[in-house]
Amino acid sequence: MNDKQQDAALILRLYELRRDELLRRARRWYFSEFDPKDAQSIAKLLVSGHDQSAYYRMITSYWDMAASLVNNGGIDEKMFLEANGEHIGTFCKVAPYIEEVRGLLGSQDYLRQLEILVFKTPNAADRLERFRGFFQRWQTAAC
Repeated sequence: MNDKQQDAALILRLYELRRDELLRRARRWYFSEFDPKDAQSIAKLLVSGHDQSAYYRMITSYWDMAASLVNNGGIDEKMFLEANGEHIGTFCKVAPYIEEVRGLLGSQDYLRQLEILVFKTPNAADRLERFRGFFQRWQTAAC
């Protein structure tokens, strides 16, 4: 198996993991219900012990881990970025508050790998804005 085939296999494995039923539930909650208004609400959620806390941690740690694999050369960056976009949507929800959340948690590295990868994405700012609009439309439709 050559390097590209190995990268493709790893990307497909990451996709398979996203199909796990619990991770699907967490993704559904994160993208359709999770709507943070400030850093304190994110920090409070993290320590709450509720199912939503577990869902939040599951999604954000999954994408931070995947980003670390890419950022450190474990998966081809170009191939990963062309095959994935959900990591951008994941970061989009916390991006406005990330620096303050890091301060509240006392962890300047919190979701740093995810942030780095998102901003390596071509047209990152535009893609983040498109996700914001998409999530806003979802919230409006749900009301």
